[in-house]
Amino acid sequence: MSLNTMNAPILRASAVSKTVSAPNDSGALTILHAASLEVFAGEAVALVGASGAGKSTLLALLAGLDRPSSGDIELAGFRLNDLSEDECAAVRGGRVGFVFQSFQLIDGLTALENVALPLELQGIHDAEARARVALDEVGLAHRLRHFPKVLSGGEQQRVALARAFAGTPAILFADEPTGSLDTATGARVMDLMFALRDRHNTALVLVTHDPALAARCDRGYEIKAGVVQAWG
Repeated sequence: MSLNTMNAPILRASAVSKTVSAPNDSGALTILHAASLEVFAGEAVALVGASGAGKSTLLALLAGLDRPSSGDIELAGFRLNDLSEDECAAVRGGRVGFVFQSFQLIDGLTALENVALPLELQGIHDAEARARVALDEVGLAHRLRHFPKVLSGGEQQRVALARAFAGTPAILFADEPTGSLDTATGARVMDLMFALRDRHNTALVLVTHDPALAARCDRGYEIKAGVVQAWG
């Protein structure tokens, strides 16, 4: 279902809950309870909370990587509840970027190939040229032919950023993107992420346990025992 309202949020979750089977068949476990939030174009929104509070679960639901037990999610003008797995993947492919703590690069591909591959899978004819531009934006034009194993952690995360932004996504989901980096390297990566967000007017949904990083966002939501509340 496409949305035609000019000021509609790019992402809206309405009373979203996620329930799974509890260990040892002891009943059901509610990870998220009736979560509601909105994200508008170009803004940065933090998802904060203690370890195990449900941040990554919520992110996966918002991005259409998992299905809620109840509630509705609208992403980039589409109601995800109405879509098949393939249709959800198509929505993500053209509109969504991802950055993860573990980088998620393919070891057997060069930096250039890692960035170009998702574009090629979308059928973009100038995928390599766009990948080169994206890597130049993150300061890695001199590392195009290098494989992940010879790149530092910070360089690998910059490759991941280039891959995420190369497709000019309307929204970027980042799950603890500095969790595997030292403090100084993490700060440089986040400076770059926010600069790219500003340059491309990409909405950013950022999972973090770092209050200083969350404070850089325009707004935030805190998750406590599966309950989501506006924060900051």
